Amino acid sequence: MKKLYKIFLILFLSLAFLSCGKVTGVKKLKIGHGLDQSHPVHKAMLYLAERAKEKSNGTLQISVYPSQQLGTERECLELLQIGSLAMTKVSCSVIEGFVPIFKVFSLPYIFRSEEHKFNVFEGEVGRDLLLSPQKYWLRGLCFYDAGSRSFYTKDKPINTPADLTGLKIRTQESATSVKLVNALGGSATPISWGELYTALQQGVVDGAENNPPSFYLSRHYEVCKYYSIDEHTSVPDVLVISTVVWNDLTEQEQKWIQEAADESYLYQKSYGKNLQWNL
Repeated sequence: MKKLYKIFLILFLSLAFLSCGKVTGVKKLKIGHGLDQSHPVHKAMLYLAERAKEKSNGTLQISVYPSQQLGTERECLELLQIGSLAMTKVSCSVIEGFVPIFKVFSLPYIFRSEEHKFNVFEGEVGRDLLLSPQKYWLRGLCFYDAGSRSFYTKDKPINTPADLTGLKIRTQESATSVKLVNALGGSATPISWGELYTALQQGVVDGAENNPPSFYLSRHYEVCKYYSIDEHTSVPDVLVISTVVWNDLTEQEQKWIQEAADESYLYQKSYGKNLQWNL
């Protein structure tokens, strides 16, 4: 009898605890991503969390988990699809494996200028692209500028495509990026961002390609002595929310999150641009 009483007591207290959580009206969401805490895109997501909390008067609380604490970019997207994670930041080169239309961003030299690039991110084309993943249980909230990507290598500079011949070059998990590097004469080797420093150190790859802030903040310059500015692609990052989570939010909560995301885009656009030019 005592055992049965204890079971009922535990169930009662559990229900009371859950009820108290609902009364508070606080919703806690998580963002997982692969960048380190010093990266301007991470700082933009912290800014988003701050603005969402302010707009909602504390009822929306967003925690940001950097450095692949919650998984790789691909793993985080898979968690979003089943609603186990609220949001993630991924490169458009990675999300193309889930939403094929994003392949366009991995094509070389598609933007005429910085102004053209930002017009795409901020205009109707950008908005249509952000909303396009919904049938895959994903919804884009905003783009983050990831600058322009160039090659960096351990033993020699890349001055012409011929210099890539025979070199193993790390790419993102993107079929388009792999085809680009192979077409230029290199040997594309997809490796997750968190594993790249060790891969460079151990000679698994001879080089990689990324923007200047990522090259610097990842300390890849400790291994790779040559950074060749060819700016072959300008692949943005994209902040994505699970439609499972999105549809569970009220219209007002959706509005707060979208506004906070838009503001974080402008924050990162300014912060990231200043960092890139100051490196």
